[in-house]
Amino acid sequence: MRLLGLTALLWLSLVLSVQAAPLQVTIGYIQWVPDSGPVLSNVIPEPEDAGLRGAELAIADNSTTGKFLGQSYTFQSEVADSEEAAIAAFDAMRESGVELFVVNAPAETLKTITEKAGDTALIFNAGAKDDALRTGQCHANLLHTMPSYAMLTDALGQWLYQRRWDEVFLITGPTEADKGWADAFRRSARRFGLEIVEDKPWTFDADLRRTASKELPLFTQASDYDAVVVADVRGDFGEYVPFNTWLPRPVVGTQGMSPVTWHRVVESWGAAQLQNRFRELAGRDMNSEDYAAWAAIRSIGIAVTDLGTASPGDIRNFLFSDKFQLAAFKGRKLTFRDWNGQLRQPIPLVHPRGLVARAPFEGFLHPNTEMDTLGFDEPESECRIND
Repeated sequence: MRLLGLTALLWLSLVLSVQAAPLQVTIGYIQWVPDSGPVLSNVIPEPEDAGLRGAELAIADNSTTGKFLGQSYTFQSEVADSEEAAIAAFDAMRESGVELFVVNAPAETLKTITEKAGDTALIFNAGAKDDALRTGQCHANLLHTMPSYAMLTDALGQWLYQRRWDEVFLITGPTEADKGWADAFRRSARRFGLEIVEDKPWTFDADLRRTASKELPLFTQASDYDAVVVADVRGDFGEYVPFNTWLPRPVVGTQGMSPVTWHRVVESWGAAQLQNRFRELAGRDMNSEDYAAWAAIRSIGIAVTDLGTASPGDIRNFLFSDKFQLAAFKGRKLTFRDWNGQLRQPIPLVHPRGLVARAPFEGFLHPNTEMDTLGFDEPESECRIND
C-alpha cells in the first residue's frame, strides 16, 4: 500500500510539474485619445488613464490564476500623446517580440496598427466604436471588446420600443463621433419601428451655462414627441437638455439615460466585487474603456489557461471556439461573433446614479442568440473573417 501511495504521489508530482512548465505571456497596451478640445459645459472629463487601469486590473487577475500554472504575465503599456507616437510604440513592441495587443485609439489609428501587424499579431480593439470596423473594414486578427455604436443604440431602441415611446426628437452634435452615434441611432429607429419626428443638428456655440433655459426650450419646439434623443459624445450641450425641453419629456442618448459598456452603478452578478477591486487599484470608478481593456486581457488569460500557450493563432482559434466563454459580470457568458470579431455582451442603460435596465430585452427574438439583436447581425455585415 505504501508503495502504491508513493507511486501515486510521484505520478501526481510529475503531472503538476508538466502542467506548471514556465510560460511567459507578454501583452502590449497602446492608448491614444485625441484631445477633444474645450467643451461648453461643466461636464466632468474622462480620466486620462481610462482603459489603462482596466488593463492593469486584468493583468493582476490573469497573474493570480497563472501563478498556479507556471504562467507569468508581462505588461508593456504606452499612453501616447499623438498618433505617430502610438504607432511608433506599436512598432517598438513588435520589434521586442510582443504579439498580443490591446489598443484604445481612434478607428483610423487602429486600422493603421492592424495593417502593420499583418497576420501574426492578435489585436483587441478596446476603444473605437465605429460601425465600419464591424461591417466592411474587418481584419482577421482584430477583435472588439468595445461595443459598436450600433450595439449601444440598438439597446436604446429596444428600450424605447418596449416602453412604446416611439416618437422621438433627435439632436446631433457637430463632431464625427456625434454623427457616428446619430447615424447608428437612425438605423436603430428604422429597425425597431421608431419615428424620428424632428432630426436637428446642434449648430450653436453659445455657452449654455448661462443661456440653456432660454435656448433649449425654443430649440426643442415640436407638436409632440415621447422622448428627446441626444447625440453629444463629448458633452458640449447635452448636459443641459434634461429639464429644458419644450415638452416635459425624458432625455436619453449620450446624456440623460445612456446605453454604455460599463458604469459604476452596475453591481449585480458579482459586479460589485469587480468594482471594489478596481477602486482599490485606481482610486476611481471603472468606466467603459476600463471594462473593454479588462475584457480583452481576461479573454487572453482564459485562452492561455486552457491552452498552455501564448501563440496568437492558437488563442484566436480558441476565442472563436465553443470552449470559450468570458464570465464578465454582466449576467451572461460572453462570446465573440465569428464573422466580425465583436464580443457579444449585454448593454446596461443607466443614468448617473442608477441602473435602469439591461438589453437585450425579452421579446426581441433571434434564431441563434438574442445577444445578436444588438448591433449588426451576420447578414447585415460584409465581414467573414473566419471563412
